[in-house]
This record gives sequence, structure tokens and C-alpha cells, in this order.
Amino acid sequence: MVDDVILQKTMSNEKFIKEVEILVVKYKLDYMDAVVHLCEKNNIEIEAAASIIKNNIKIRSKIQAAAEDLNYLPKSARLPV
Repeated sequence: MVDDVILQKTMSNEKFIKEVEILVVKYKLDYMDAVVHLCEKNNIEIEAAASIIKNNIKIRSKIQAAAEDLNYLPKSARLPV
């Protein structure tokens, strides 16, 4: 609850997602690194960022796929693309 208030003061949810996308494209970071970097830069708790990411399907799925590739999460079934 407190983290959400702090996050709203520092940056909005849409701006956070946009900044993550910019870091991924501009600096060729993966999504996990971009989120951690943005949180450290703006003094945002990772848990507050997790609540934003949970609501964004695109970033959530990219982070999940990266975590599965790194064996942080068990592999889930995916359709071949």
C-alpha cells in the first residue's frame, strides 16, 4: 500500500512501462534488467514494480519467458511461434 503511494508520487504506471520499453530498445537490456535498473534509479521497491508488471501482459510474458529460459521458473507449455 505504501509502495503504491510512493510509486504514484515518483512515476505513473504508464510512464514506468514506457521507460522499461525504452531501456529495452535503446540499451538492448532484457526486461528483468530494465525493471531492476529503473527501480534502482528511481528508488522504487521491486514489489511495487511487480504490481505494475502483473497488470501488463506484454512485459509479464516477456519476463516469464526469460525466467523460464534461465531456469528461474519451471517451463510452461508454449505454442511454437
